[in-house]
Amino acid sequence: MGVRSAATKLHIPPSAARRPTFLPFVAVFLLCSASYLLGVWQHGGFASSPSASHAVSISTAVACTTTTTSPRKKATRTRSRSPSRSRPLDFSAHHAAAADESLAAAASSSDSSSASPSRRYPACPIKYSEYTPCEDVERSLRYPRDRLVYRERHCPASEKERLRCLVPAPPGYRTPFAWPASRDVAWFANVPHKELTVEKAVQNWIRVDGDKLRFPGGGTMFPNGADAYIDDIGKLIPLHDGSIRTALDTGCGVASWGAYLLSRDILAMSFAPRDSHEAQVQFALERGVPAMIGVLASNRLTYPARAFDMAHCSRCLIPWQLYHGLYLIEVDRVLRPGGYWILSGPPINWKKYWKGWERTKEDLNAEQQAIEAVARSLCWTKVKEAGDIAVWQKPYNHAACKASRKADKSPPFCSGKNPDAAWYDKMEACITPLPEVTSENDVAGGAVKKWPQRLTAVPPRVSRGGIKGVTAKSFAQDTELWRKRVRHYKSVISQFEQKGRYRNVLDMNARLGGFAAALAVAGDPLWVMNMVPTVGNTTTLGAIYERGLIGSYQDWCEGMSTYPRTYDLIHADSVFTLYKNRCEMDRILLEMDRILRPEGTVIIRDDVDMLVKVKSVADGMRWDSQIVDHEDGPLVREKILLVVKTYWTAQHQDQ
Repeated sequence: MGVRSAATKLHIPPSAARRPTFLPFVAVFLLCSASYLLGVWQHGGFASSPSASHAVSISTAVACTTTTTSPRKKATRTRSRSPSRSRPLDFSAHHAAAADESLAAAASSSDSSSASPSRRYPACPIKYSEYTPCEDVERSLRYPRDRLVYRERHCPASEKERLRCLVPAPPGYRTPFAWPASRDVAWFANVPHKELTVEKAVQNWIRVDGDKLRFPGGGTMFPNGADAYIDDIGKLIPLHDGSIRTALDTGCGVASWGAYLLSRDILAMSFAPRDSHEAQVQFALERGVPAMIGVLASNRLTYPARAFDMAHCSRCLIPWQLYHGLYLIEVDRVLRPGGYWILSGPPINWKKYWKGWERTKEDLNAEQQAIEAVARSLCWTKVKEAGDIAVWQKPYNHAACKASRKADKSPPFCSGKNPDAAWYDKMEACITPLPEVTSENDVAGGAVKKWPQRLTAVPPRVSRGGIKGVTAKSFAQDTELWRKRVRHYKSVISQFEQKGRYRNVLDMNARLGGFAAALAVAGDPLWVMNMVPTVGNTTTLGAIYERGLIGSYQDWCEGMSTYPRTYDLIHADSVFTLYKNRCEMDRILLEMDRILRPEGTVIIRDDVDMLVKVKSVADGMRWDSQIVDHEDGPLVREKILLVVKTYWTAQHQDQ
């Protein structure tokens, strides 16, 4: 900050600003240097890393940028920018409940000795331990039941409805098992529900085993297990050559299909509504499998067009043939050119199962014929029906489709609607047109590389100029930038090196997916939900999918469609600057706390002034936080706020 601007901001008399002497500059320089060196000597380790000195040097670096303030005001300014405590953060996870309670007591004791923030956020009552603000069961009853509209997102409309408290973990909550063990087992105390263990007992979805929940990998339509079922699909379409990477599972249950696809390097976005099958998405997330609360009703799915290589429904109970085929039309929108749609369960193979399904042969046959007709109207080709599984393929372009549909124009092609718009945008009974091609053999929008090459290859939406301001060169620079940043994160958070410490990861402002790509290149056994804020450049989400990653749109002034305690690690790059004039800071922070697991980690990048404000709120949320320097050193105004959410449950929520 210059002398004149500093004097103006801090109300220094103009005469004092105009006549600086040389001696104060020398004195301040010497004091700052001594303070910096003393801090480095006293605090020689942040998370067992040489970068520990970054946290200590922040207040010194900031204070030394303004050398003409009075001693009293300079001291006040320095204190406001320094971390509340300089001890290293504990990023470790603690499985034993007794150890967790000891940690909670220690954190509570430490908080009481630190400077008190302006506000302390109380714990919510235990009844909110599974609170999902935009899928609240009581609020949903106000909306129409027709087409399941009441199960869609309906967020709090007023401040009265918004919680200003911390959602507690249930009594006895424990750190989830590390992947890959978590695929098959979870702590019952973390998701204390037995409904599905009774309702789906014969289908081998889930069972209670003492203090644990076990997931045998069964399903309604795969009694021999998800692996065997996927093997059957692999006999019909290529699951093993990298051409299929992203998948969509509608009505996912406990997401065993997506869980077992991961061993084949296929990443599934699984979703199901919050309905009478209590906690099915919560079970999926507890297992370490990507999932969201969602439903096919009246709004588009919150994904861009041409996102998924494969979509799947295993007895998902979606009426595909109704409403002029609206739900299949929506699947068509999000499928990539050449993508596959897989259906098992009613009405497929009805000749074998019609008695068990308690429906007439005529009814089931009519349903299948109606589904086949909708698929033909979309110009899909039926690949094969084998046993309980039927597969259709979307065309690689619409050149032949448009020519063949001149007589039959139902449903019509959409005109003028952004194919990627999907945040409260209504579904329409029209086909989303694919990009134009010059030859019937071309892949509309451009072909993607096979996995894993597509992770770092330039996405077709970038190479074809579909994302404003992003070129192949800037994409490559962004990729390298995030590799550098992830290396820095790992230097200040040593627990990154512990395999399985982080499994479920959220990037709140994903841009081109560089953070997720850097983690994937490093081989970490984790997955990243890449969220693209609706207030920014939303066109980047399509490129994220072209890289073989997954994500969704999100307005961070609203709640996310997920359960509490979903993520082990949350990454927020410039989120608070993006939303500074849109909603209150604590609204976003409270939502982050809701979806973060106890002892989870948060990485927040932003301007130092913004981070100081964020920290002042976060310190009232039972978060243990510390500011460290940018990867390029202490002179960069952008800093990094590292956070650990302390362990506490509804059992001791008043601590």
